[in-house]
Amino acid sequence: MSENVKHKTSIGGQALIEGIMMRGPKGNAMSVRMPDGMIDTELEQYKPLKEKYKILGVPIIRGVAGFVESMVTGYKYLMKSADKSMTEEEIEEDMTKLDKWLNDHLGEKMMAVVGVISLVFGVALAFLIFMYLPTLGVDLFDDYVLKNTDISKFHPLLEGVLRIIIFVLYMLLVSQTKSIKRVFMYHGAEHKTIFCYENGLELTVENVRKMSRFHPRCGTSFMFVMLIISIFFSSALVLIFPNLASVNRILWILIKLAVLPLVMGLGYEFIKFAGRHDNLLVKVLSYPGILMQRITTKEPTDDIIEVGIESLKAVITDNPEDDMIK
Repeated sequence: MSENVKHKTSIGGQALIEGIMMRGPKGNAMSVRMPDGMIDTELEQYKPLKEKYKILGVPIIRGVAGFVESMVTGYKYLMKSADKSMTEEEIEEDMTKLDKWLNDHLGEKMMAVVGVISLVFGVALAFLIFMYLPTLGVDLFDDYVLKNTDISKFHPLLEGVLRIIIFVLYMLLVSQTKSIKRVFMYHGAEHKTIFCYENGLELTVENVRKMSRFHPRCGTSFMFVMLIISIFFSSALVLIFPNLASVNRILWILIKLAVLPLVMGLGYEFIKFAGRHDNLLVKVLSYPGILMQRITTKEPTDDIIEVGIESLKAVITDNPEDDMIK
């Protein structure tokens, strides 16, 4: 890349266990700090679903496809990074008796199935915490605190606010654990490394260290944008169809799940737009997500920055136009 050539890239990434995964024109690269201190980097040729199937590249639809795709690939790389970065002794200590029995008797395929089951349970738990709990909380508040006051038309707004509060508190809570703090440091290194590249600077530890750890195309910002958009959608639905305010709560949750793909799609389009522009409107709308990144990113140490640099170098070409946002 030519020196000091600034440009907006479509390169994205994900923090892993003692590592970083980057997505770029050459494919997906995962760099992990190994137990012996060396950095292991592997590049995988990868073609996004939206490039394989034209329908999945259509605005709004591409957001849903991209979200599902990033969840699946992200989980895969997260598991691989954990295996690479841990010593045999640490893996042995981390495995439960059930894990050991399954591994010894049923092999790696069954362990993969167990991993998928764990992912399903994780999604179910997220549904319980971020979808059902806010609805239940507002209903209980309405029934036992306000009693005779009808606030049904404000339910979507109150649910959305409560969902944001739960989300922020959850992120604050998990950020206090030692292992998650390390992941958030790698998250910060991912952003800083991409910023360094986008500013046309040489990818050195010194240059990356000076960059901001808050990036407008961050997945955290995407989640926050989705929460805000969902508030507007839910409130609009109740205003247009007043009877929705009094439907069965389970039915109401199913209705919100039905519009979730649209919310995802709009959230994706906004994040894509934010990554391409740097005007006042984008800054104002991106601000809540940037604030959340103060929780989900931490300042990385130099050894963590080195991992980010290796991962990014593996996916870029000599031509900046190969990775520009389209």
